[in-house]
Amino acid sequence: MKESQTSEFKVSWRDEYLKHLCAFANTQGGSLFIGVGDDGKVVGAVESKKLLEDIPNKAINYLGIIVDVLLIEEAEKEYLEIIVPQSSVPIAFKGVYYVKSGSTKQELKGAELQHFILKKMGRTFDELPLESADFSDIDEKVVRKFLRKAIKANRLSSDAETDDLQSIISNLKLITETGKLKNAAMLLFGKDPLRFFSSVTFRIGRFGDSDHDLKFQDVIEGNIFEMPDRVIETLRAKYLISPIRYEGLQRIEELEYPEEALREAVLNAVHPVRYS
Repeated sequence: MKESQTSEFKVSWRDEYLKHLCAFANTQGGSLFIGVGDDGKVVGAVESKKLLEDIPNKAINYLGIIVDVLLIEEAEKEYLEIIVPQSSVPIAFKGVYYVKSGSTKQELKGAELQHFILKKMGRTFDELPLESADFSDIDEKVVRKFLRKAIKANRLSSDAETDDLQSIISNLKLITETGKLKNAAMLLFGKDPLRFFSSVTFRIGRFGDSDHDLKFQDVIEGNIFEMPDRVIETLRAKYLISPIRYEGLQRIEELEYPEEALREAVLNAVHPVRYS
């Protein structure tokens, strides 16, 4: 046997190992073996029969989950396998949430905890209502610009161009059932998303000989729809070289990197950003 994402070995039981049961429940489920050394060899569990009763009770009392505890005998030595099912809801141990990462147990904090809980609940940050925002915070010019591009790309009907702002946002599924703007609406089309989300920025920097030698930088703010174009413009103006060549009498200036590849890199950088 070897330790993995779904299995872990302990020589003897300690109540602090409820953290490991918590981590299994929050990830893929798994088994905690008691009476087994780190090398996977059975050394025998102390008071194994008592633990058969104690561990399930503690799992219920401290974690609110049901675990199976099996008593196994090998080479005249007894050990326990605690089988933890994957939970469909977030599980905490004394108010702290843990997950498995490889063979290690990790405590979740801050934004990572927020995203974990939302994911477990079947929701995403983008879908949550933004209670403090209303339609006056949406930049209608940006929405109309998006609409024209979507119609040109045949992703929306041309009839949508005559819709009012609220109808457009509603048709894009950016309003909750209670009529509140979703976070996604502000991130995509907000006049000032930074007012609501502290991390809606894109940073560009020019470094010297090391990662610590930052020569200068730019911070791009604004909504996600406009941000890629503004980033590309800044890169063109200040950061990238445009070698000049001629084809006959025609002067041609091209970026040192293909623009399609550059835009793809920028879009990939914008997309996974997590907002707090």
